[in-house]
Amino acid sequence: MSEPQPRGAERDLYRDTWVRYLGYANEVGEAFRSLVPAAVVWLSYGVASSYVLADAIDKGKKAGEPRAPCRRIFCLCPSWIKCLCAHQVPSPEAGRSARVTVAVVDTFVWQALASVAIPGFTINRVCAASLYVLGTATRWPLAVRKWTTTALGLLTIPIIIHPIDRSVDFLLDSSLRKLYPTVGKPSSS
Repeated sequence: MSEPQPRGAERDLYRDTWVRYLGYANEVGEAFRSLVPAAVVWLSYGVASSYVLADAIDKGKKAGEPRAPCRRIFCLCPSWIKCLCAHQVPSPEAGRSARVTVAVVDTFVWQALASVAIPGFTINRVCAASLYVLGTATRWPLAVRKWTTTALGLLTIPIIIHPIDRSVDFLLDSSLRKLYPTVGKPSSS
């Protein structure tokens, strides 16, 4: 959202708009776990998982659209999705199903790990540890300890985002992405 879009570029609904924040719903749910019923936390995971699935489907649709590599010299768009610079020219359908499959699998696995599983676990453990430490190290009332834990969980979210994203990139580059066919191979950015 912070990077300016090239003129004439197509906005990615799942990465360039407010919709992106739905992927953080489970982290917020985990931060509030000590204050809300468990059903609310599970609902937050449902919202984040729906975001992951919708983004994967969207990337699959975009990968299935006829396109050719961008002819722009300094294009920074990943070659495995439709170029965001709008410098596409129609091309034959060769490799379409491979592109779609790779786009869906790569996006789904990346998002599931980087947006749901790892951050949810991390915030859960940060909040559990802080509640325990506050319970043993202070004489604060339980309500104050719970609100403090929630605040610490919420404050942790922006700190963990980029390290988790880069770690998942490294993990996928070192494993799953080595299995992709050359025609549909995504970049790690």
